[in-house]
Amino acid sequence: MKMESCSSQSSTIPTIPTSLTKTGFLDKASVHGQLLRFPSFNKYPHARKLKTFDVKAQASVITKFSSGAVEAIPKETDIKDDNLVFVAGATGRVGSRTVRELLKLGFQVRAGVRSAEKAQTLVQSVKQMKLDGEGAQPVEKLEVVECDLEKQNQIGSALGNASIVICCIGAGEKEVFDITGPYRIDYQAAKNLINAATAAKVKHFIMVSSLGTNKVGFPAAILNLFWGVLIWKRKAEEVLIASGIPYTIVRPGGMERPTDAYKETHNITLSEEDTLFGGQVSNLQVAELMAVMAKNRGLSYCKVVEVIAETTAPQTPMEKLLEKIPSQRVEPKELDAAEGPATVAPKEMAIEAPSPSSLSPIEKGPQQATVTRPLSPYYA
Repeated sequence: MKMESCSSQSSTIPTIPTSLTKTGFLDKASVHGQLLRFPSFNKYPHARKLKTFDVKAQASVITKFSSGAVEAIPKETDIKDDNLVFVAGATGRVGSRTVRELLKLGFQVRAGVRSAEKAQTLVQSVKQMKLDGEGAQPVEKLEVVECDLEKQNQIGSALGNASIVICCIGAGEKEVFDITGPYRIDYQAAKNLINAATAAKVKHFIMVSSLGTNKVGFPAAILNLFWGVLIWKRKAEEVLIASGIPYTIVRPGGMERPTDAYKETHNITLSEEDTLFGGQVSNLQVAELMAVMAKNRGLSYCKVVEVIAETTAPQTPMEKLLEKIPSQRVEPKELDAAEGPATVAPKEMAIEAPSPSSLSPIEKGPQQATVTRPLSPYYA
């Protein structure tokens, strides 16, 4: 597709930043992409800054969003794709596993990452996935989007028309010596994502929190030594609950030690909020749970779920476990758009004049001559 001319009625010409180059806007060259050119550079000097860039049709493209980027085609973000999920923190331990579990269930995934270089490991792991049956490969349903959640102006474009957002971000080992780490990531970045999801009218928001966020004593006191990480996670929970978006808050136990093989000997168990004081669960089990939540939004509607894994717990389908957790809100019943609201026909009321015999002597009054009037509805 070539862009041969620009509108002459435009009063201003948007400035296109130098970062939108072949290596800055898209990290990979596209074999199937199409070329966008501005042939008349003398007439539009600002267009010199944009030489060429490729638009890749495949889903595994790595895209960068910046505050100065100009979109050629406006996106209809109000029309949500029920099969598209945005995963924040997709290169993390929980996030990367969540991406793969969503792809196994047939979802299309937009993986939000801060660094495109780290996303290469995620892409390679998805390419190695082998699913039963024929059809599109999992990597074709994956799109890696480079987006910094600490910059609010990048989030809206990164979400696109995703109907579900899963937040797997959290201050890691690198921020252990950064006193502002839990505040910036566990609270402020999560808050920015919640606000952007609210503005985009996302249908469901799933957030990974932590066990003990709303408690005092052990183990909250120990974990809060890490610059109050549970305090900031709890504040992020409060922002999500107050946003009005249908939500699910997942509070897992310790996920540091258990490996992916943990579920072979330990089955997960779900509890209501503020009921568990300790326990462990693997990253993979939490990822599987959130993928099931995304697939069954009705079962996870406005719930706070605490999850651990135990050897004594029976092996129960996650859908059955979710049914036992009460919702904090009454799920509204969606009106069938095809049928629409029932139209009530106006009742025909027959107004009859009272007979003279039924009137009292005072109401009868003097007899008057009978006057014939037309049977008009306006007169009635």
